[in-house]
Amino acid sequence: MIGRTRAVTAVALSFALALPVVAASTASAAPQPSALSAAAPPVSAAPADVAASPLQLPSPTGEYGVGSSVFHLVDRSRTDPWKPGAGARELMLTLHYPAARSGPGRPAPYATTAETGLLVKGLGIEAAVPAAQLSATRTHSRPDARPARGSHPLIVLSPGFSVSRYTLTNLAEDLASRGYVVASLDHAYESFGISVPGGRTLTCLACDALGDGGVSGSVVTATRAGDVSFVLDRLTGRHPIWRYADMIDKKRIGMAGHSIGGASAASTMLADRRVGAGINMDGAFWDTLPSGGLGGRPFMMLGTDEHRPGGHDKTWDKTWPTLGGWKRWLTVAGSEHFTFSDSPAIEEHFGLPQPPLPARRAIDITRTYVAAFFDEHLRGIPQPVLAGPTAGNPEVRFENP
Repeated sequence: MIGRTRAVTAVALSFALALPVVAASTASAAPQPSALSAAAPPVSAAPADVAASPLQLPSPTGEYGVGSSVFHLVDRSRTDPWKPGAGARELMLTLHYPAARSGPGRPAPYATTAETGLLVKGLGIEAAVPAAQLSATRTHSRPDARPARGSHPLIVLSPGFSVSRYTLTNLAEDLASRGYVVASLDHAYESFGISVPGGRTLTCLACDALGDGGVSGSVVTATRAGDVSFVLDRLTGRHPIWRYADMIDKKRIGMAGHSIGGASAASTMLADRRVGAGINMDGAFWDTLPSGGLGGRPFMMLGTDEHRPGGHDKTWDKTWPTLGGWKRWLTVAGSEHFTFSDSPAIEEHFGLPQPPLPARRAIDITRTYVAAFFDEHLRGIPQPVLAGPTAGNPEVRFENP
């Protein structure tokens, strides 16, 4: 795994910037990623005091407690594109949801040690981030907690290429605390490793297919769109998999994703009208929108300077005019590609090199603008923070190309 990390990282970053997929020998052509990447400078081992103290994710900011449930799903109507011999397409799903504020029970686990072990090796940071310590990260949700009353909008979260759903946990928990049911997906064979029932671990076959096989990123976005539609069927259909599914408002569904997960939000909206609003967090678009765009449904692009108008990635310039409904294009000064995930908290805790934007601000900005977008478009509550620049968020630039 370590021998091919630079090539894999280059592939992952190509999904952020729509660059041609590059081989290991040319990985240096890729833009400088955040510290959570194999192309970052080597880092020393974690200090003993850090290793002895588990990371605790930032506390959710909403009025609700947070519950969580995990599901293994199998879509027998589709053959997995990355491993056809495996037969049906597999998914791992974590639901975070509004729950009562008080209640017994230990917090839900962050990830398995097998998963974090493959992640830190794949990113080349195992010397600084012990897998066991990362897997012991403390969350703020309680497994299968009693849900809050009422009907709540549903938000689907899709992670970046090569990383897993747990890397969006702080955002998922915060949205759940604000009254959303949040479905975070792991797409089989598209991450360094996900644990599935039966003691199995699914590794990143897609990394090889795209790195050496010349497969387009549009295969990933189309596959993820199919994954999301399947999950929506299983959560909102006649026989839902979740015993609390009646708390989901089927008419208010949104999607957000990081990197190619963000590009997949637009692709999913094209394929499935049930998704009424979407956010792309720093991912290049791999699908060209039709002349009618997303049919007037709102969409927000939230990213780094690499995606500013006229920036390194041209797909945002190309996509922007086709978005015919409510839209925003926001650039966050000092951010890097992994800013919109749990990476800032991980970097800070383990002493990794950090981008100019401080970890706390990175997390606050992501939470603020993602929640505001869905509050406005799934709940109909106007959000002044989306109307234009604000004094409280000077790092956020509203683009108007």
